[in-house]
Amino acid sequence: MSTYNLVLLPGDGIGEEVASHAARLLDTIAEVTSLSFTKETVPCGGRYFLEHGRDWPEGSEEKCRDADAILLGAVGWPSPDGKGPVTMGGGKMAGWSPVIGNRIKLDLFANVRPVKLYEGVRHRISGSFSQVWEPKNVDMVFIRENTEDLYAGVSGTLAPGGRATVAADTRLITRHASERVIRLAFEMAMKRNGAPRDGKKRVTAIVKHNVLDGCRLFKAVFDEVAAEYPEVEKDVAIVDALTQWLITEPERYDVLVTTNMFGDICTDLASVLQGGMGMAVGCNVGDDHGMFEPIHGSAPPFAGKDQLNPMAMLLATGEALRWLSPRKNDPELGRAGDAIEDAVRAVLKAGHPLTMDLVDASEAAKMSEVANAVIADVKRRLG
Repeated sequence: MSTYNLVLLPGDGIGEEVASHAARLLDTIAEVTSLSFTKETVPCGGRYFLEHGRDWPEGSEEKCRDADAILLGAVGWPSPDGKGPVTMGGGKMAGWSPVIGNRIKLDLFANVRPVKLYEGVRHRISGSFSQVWEPKNVDMVFIRENTEDLYAGVSGTLAPGGRATVAADTRLITRHASERVIRLAFEMAMKRNGAPRDGKKRVTAIVKHNVLDGCRLFKAVFDEVAAEYPEVEKDVAIVDALTQWLITEPERYDVLVTTNMFGDICTDLASVLQGGMGMAVGCNVGDDHGMFEPIHGSAPPFAGKDQLNPMAMLLATGEALRWLSPRKNDPELGRAGDAIEDAVRAVLKAGHPLTMDLVDASEAAKMSEVANAVIADVKRRLG
């Protein structure tokens, strides 16, 4: 029996709920396979900060460093004064340590976001459901640089007399960080089947190189790396134009690579293609560590109501197992990860049970009902 050490960071709001279903999923996989998981839950986030004066317990960083993989729920909680989310000293979000801190200190340099449309998912456009994109036409992966850009922390505020009058955020783009994610993008394209429209292996660089020096550097590195992969078509898109093409012709895209802030914005837009945030997964990976999460946030108004979609968290768990599989030379991990995605596909295709983001309110099931259906299907596939 192979045992793997996982750290769960439930966080705030619905993060705690979806993380509990991920834990149940892992327990079920352990019941019917040769896999075993030790799961250490580390409290973190805004509510933890309000109670303890720090956003996770002492020693948490080391626990994450020692883990085989990390599963993150979501962080963020309203401040008692109602003026915004809880923040710590220096204006950092309470929850910075498990999210941004882990990305930086564990060198999780790439945020990998698969964007797939599964059969049975409908889209809410202008307040109503319609089938706009076909599943066969939406299958892309974003590679977002994850450690620098406007999130590098080089910023400041001038506040003479206590009133802020000037604020600055400095954007840092380096050759080293750019080359890492660009090379990862081309390596990933080599392993994929190409863009849905024409089957061509294609990497698209998302930049604003007509205006920004950082993007000119990113584009220059992109051209250099692309020359090493003649089998892959190189493509360049200016970020503002890309946002319309992404929605109007998603079938053109295979792998997309970009800087941190542009990636943050474009991938949230791309989640519309897959049915919304409840279906979207973020994989924060580096050479030695990986942290996997849904991208939907903590949604405090819905905390404890058993209403929102757990599928992104369950899919993130599957991505963690598939990431671990080659690293640990354990095909059983990959088989379990595939079973999770296949189970999600089956529940979506059946059309029930689904949460209120995917069906009309009168048909909506509870979060727990959806999780139960996926977990039961995984058990059937692996048993």
